Amino acid sequence: MVEIRIHGRGGQGGVTLAKIIATSRFLEGQSVQAFGLYAAERSGAPLQAFCRYADEPIRNRNLIYEPDHVIVLDPTLVGPAIAEGLEPGGWILINAAEPPETLAEDFPGYRLATVDATAIARDNGLGTRSVPIVNTALAGAVGRLLGFGLPSILSALEHLAFKGPNQAAAERAYAELRSLDAPAPGAAARAAPTPTAKPLVPGFLSGDGGALPRIRTGAWATEQPRRQEWIPPCNHVCPAGNDVRGFLQAMARERVDEALAILLATSPLPSICGRVCPAPCMESCNRIDLDGAVNVRELERYAGDHGSVALAPADRRQECVAIVGSGPAGLTAAFHLGRLGYRVTLYEAATELGGLLRGGIPEYRLPDAVLDRELERILELGVEARTGFRLDRTAVFGLAQRYDAVLVATGLQELRGLELGTGGAQAVEQGIDFLDRAHRRQVRVEGEEVIVVGGGDTAIDAARTALRLRAERVRVVYRRSQAEMPAIAEEIDQAIDEGVEIEFLTQPVSLRPGASDNGGGRHFLVCRQMRLGDPDESGRRRPEEIAGSDFELPCDRLILALGQSQDLSVFPEGSEVREGEQLIGLLETPLYAIGDFATREGTVAGAIGSGRRAALHIHESLSGELLGDGAPGDLDRERPARPVDVWRDEVIQAGAMRLHLFERQAAHSGPSLLPWERSWNFNEIHQGLPDARQAQRCLSCGVCDECDRCVTYCPEGVLKRVGHEFVFDYSFCKGCGVCAAECPRNVIFMSRL
Repeated sequence: MVEIRIHGRGGQGGVTLAKIIATSRFLEGQSVQAFGLYAAERSGAPLQAFCRYADEPIRNRNLIYEPDHVIVLDPTLVGPAIAEGLEPGGWILINAAEPPETLAEDFPGYRLATVDATAIARDNGLGTRSVPIVNTALAGAVGRLLGFGLPSILSALEHLAFKGPNQAAAERAYAELRSLDAPAPGAAARAAPTPTAKPLVPGFLSGDGGALPRIRTGAWATEQPRRQEWIPPCNHVCPAGNDVRGFLQAMARERVDEALAILLATSPLPSICGRVCPAPCMESCNRIDLDGAVNVRELERYAGDHGSVALAPADRRQECVAIVGSGPAGLTAAFHLGRLGYRVTLYEAATELGGLLRGGIPEYRLPDAVLDRELERILELGVEARTGFRLDRTAVFGLAQRYDAVLVATGLQELRGLELGTGGAQAVEQGIDFLDRAHRRQVRVEGEEVIVVGGGDTAIDAARTALRLRAERVRVVYRRSQAEMPAIAEEIDQAIDEGVEIEFLTQPVSLRPGASDNGGGRHFLVCRQMRLGDPDESGRRRPEEIAGSDFELPCDRLILALGQSQDLSVFPEGSEVREGEQLIGLLETPLYAIGDFATREGTVAGAIGSGRRAALHIHESLSGELLGDGAPGDLDRERPARPVDVWRDEVIQAGAMRLHLFERQAAHSGPSLLPWERSWNFNEIHQGLPDARQAQRCLSCGVCDECDRCVTYCPEGVLKRVGHEFVFDYSFCKGCGVCAAECPRNVIFMSRL
């Protein structure tokens, strides 16, 4: 992309010059932008105009602070502001009668060109003698300087209905351009040089070069603009505690490695969460009210799959920590403690690490290779892994004697059953066990009729897995309606598309064996129809039985996926410390319960958040250092400071945003396998986004993303951006409120004096 900044005065045609250049590029098939920054709207007042062109679509809406080239329409504006931010080696084209050599010493490292556009405009009768319109002449000079060619400029002028003397002026300037190449500046900094030149002709507003004029109007104001920052809804609801807005903004700027670093500040499993998270951030996205939620889940996956961040632990500590369970909570705690330098040993009952991530989520959702890659990141921090470790009370207290702290992250091991009588018990198995055996290729269901009881993710995963293992027919029995199902809605829809049947408002009552004397063969699940009553304590409508509505469903295998609970037998009675329903830890021992074992949230993201908080608590207990939530990731990353007057402890809702100021952009999902392509194998269904452009849809709700609308629309030009800071000059601000009205994120507000 090429960016050009134009300095001129009102009435000279600077904004039109930007449009002419942009039109010449547009007619060549490029993406273009052309706009002006008027500030004081009066003839003769300094103004700036901007032009961008590129082969790819341009989505940047900011002013141009670091132009590739600069054009100066009025020689009285020559001064330090002209070259501010100009790329070393860029062109400076000045409307001047003098040759470029006269300015060479004042702009070292830049290429200079001059053309007497004023004389050309007067000779062609463009404008008046006092205010000649020099834009078409300078357009001809730009065509030669930047290699567009004269025909391209003439076509643009004709397209804009600038004919006759305008085209003649462009042709003459094209021929009379004088240019002076400068040597490459090498390591010259991208910053404004400090030229010593005085304006070639003293102007009526001298002293600031190309800076905009200001009139002291601060005494008029009854209100002044201030800056505030809200809590983005995506950040507020993320169970993992991720800086969702922050990583999306990095992705929007094509900084994938930076986005991954932001995610790793809180979660070591972005590629996994980007595949299996229910994404409450998307459900709360304010963009839903505009044109659909930002696909945060797929963007997190993209960052995890394509980003690269080198991690190293802090100085090695002497304290040792044992973590029992290598599910998402245990892995997260190990990751953060490892980064902080602790000697961490991870214990797992199975022969491979991963816990529920390994055996409880089918590969069509979470391939083993993805899990192994995330595990490698954690183990590279020096975390030691020991598999085949079975936890009981003796083992727990043995660990407590050898380690400075022990974290128990064994998840929900107690599986809920269902009283269905004694008939056909051998045909019944738990969904988690079924998924684990299927993952290890130790189960066959070809030709069977399979019924799954439940409505959560495990139920849907078990049903879809049975279908892929060639079951003849797969049905899910659920006692509420689809609206109340806790499983991810997308997974439910995909299961139905693949051929899984769902019997809603159906309650299993008993299991009746078939006619075979040995109990083998087909069984019959006796069910009862239900209706929904008033909401229960979960907020869902309570299912109520309909008398006399029993019916039977044939099945060869009955899979129960009714939820799980903690196995507290590993702890001595009376030792549990609880806060409401949450198990916090144990008395008089350095033992802590984390993840689903403590919170029973039942999501990977929730377990990640619990593991991080536990790691920070352990660090505070052992070292006395309070890092704050999410601080481990900040050990090697600095965030730009955002000067703010008011930090609002509120989540910004769509009604507080100015959604009409945003362009509509369609939401995108990556390609996915079609139902007939996926229902017979375990190939990963979602293929991922092809690029990160989806992140540009992020509204940055309640947080400034430096869109520059406030600067652009400030009528007095008294609001400026310096780096990441926006500076109000209140001695010149009359409190008109235009900046606040044009702030789409409600960051600027008016405060009464």
